[in-house]
Amino acid sequence: MSKLNGGHNGLYRPHRTFASDRDGFYKGDSAGLHGLTSVPDILAKVEDGGRITYDEAMVLYTQADLLQLGRAANARRQQLAPGEVVTYLIDRNINYTNVCHTDCSFCAFYRHDPNHPEAYVNPKPVIGKKIEETLYLGGTRILMQGGHNDELPWEYYFDLVSWIHQTYPAIEINAFSPSEIDQMVSVSGLGRYEVLKALQAAGLKGLPGGGGEILDDEVRKRVSPKKQRSDGWLDCMHQAHKLGLTTTATMVIGFREEVRHRLNHLQRLRDLQDASLRDFGTGFNAFISWTVQIENTPLERSRFAPEYGATPHEYLRHTAVARIFLDNIAHHQASWPTQGEKVAAVALHMGCDDFGSTMIEENVVSAAGARTAVKCLMSVPEIHRQIRDAGFIPAQRDSSYRIVRQYTADETADAALLPPTELAGPATGNLTNSLRLTVLN
Repeated sequence: MSKLNGGHNGLYRPHRTFASDRDGFYKGDSAGLHGLTSVPDILAKVEDGGRITYDEAMVLYTQADLLQLGRAANARRQQLAPGEVVTYLIDRNINYTNVCHTDCSFCAFYRHDPNHPEAYVNPKPVIGKKIEETLYLGGTRILMQGGHNDELPWEYYFDLVSWIHQTYPAIEINAFSPSEIDQMVSVSGLGRYEVLKALQAAGLKGLPGGGGEILDDEVRKRVSPKKQRSDGWLDCMHQAHKLGLTTTATMVIGFREEVRHRLNHLQRLRDLQDASLRDFGTGFNAFISWTVQIENTPLERSRFAPEYGATPHEYLRHTAVARIFLDNIAHHQASWPTQGEKVAAVALHMGCDDFGSTMIEENVVSAAGARTAVKCLMSVPEIHRQIRDAGFIPAQRDSSYRIVRQYTADETADAALLPPTELAGPATGNLTNSLRLTVLN
């Protein structure tokens, strides 16, 4: 049996099957929303700490006023992450390669041909310099991801994680994504659990939630037909939870999907979180959603291009409903890289308790026209200003949401605690035309 279809790992299977997988609709939605509990009753249920159903989420998503949703989302936030502190992380997104054979229609970052003049595999000296810069700026973590590069053997990944961990023990390594784990499964002959366990032994601390997009195969088959399916993503995360790895759940909206697709995604996340908390006592520590960016991608050249993406209002509505529905994921993060600082600050009033990362470096959504293409690094003082102006108190955290440095409402008093905000020289870039280097050196 294929390692990607369960093998001896045992594929995680949700206890709920959606009719949308077969017939194009969820049965609760298809019956219509007439006769269900009213919006005020559902909101009162949330404020009392109750769990809402899929159909109740559909009512809120389609009928509730945005300010009503924000009030209920903030109530849920206080139930799960009480207080007025908003956290953030100092880290860097490092890409070890941009070569990828998956050809997602929403990606402008990758180069399919390994011989393309802009294709690269970053060697250790380049990656090491990026980590040193991150540590200098007060960073505690790297988020390292790349493409599905068939020229990289399994030993490359294991060796790279081992080298980083041994050379820079102070930096936490959160790396790869479920689809990249499946790439390693393909080249190694191991199962998902075995790959993750080996990487963990080498020094991996967390598996980011990249590649989730919309966990509904009706959408995935249309926008990323070569990519891992929903059950594969969920199973990989279930295996990561079994090992106690730090994980996040992500979501991207704006693929011309319908509300039912979005709620299917949220339902699957909540089901998996319930199962992982029950089976292993751990699960996702945060949820992050953002809107698809299509500049320079095949989607931008599509005749449906004007229909892709989502408005700030739509993003905020989705953020609030996600916080309300995902009542078993404690932390929710605003997305300033795709929405901008001001919309992200508003999201703090839609249930978010985290402002994300300083984003010392980001190349993937930037290539597709995200705001980080113009302004990548957000300095710590700027993050503090956005958080304080929104009425909250900033605190630096690590990947496990442990507080690294607590600040106050007084910007002047906190000035002496701030880490460096700039590098002495230009930040280290990606090395192109390096694919033919000996990748293990």
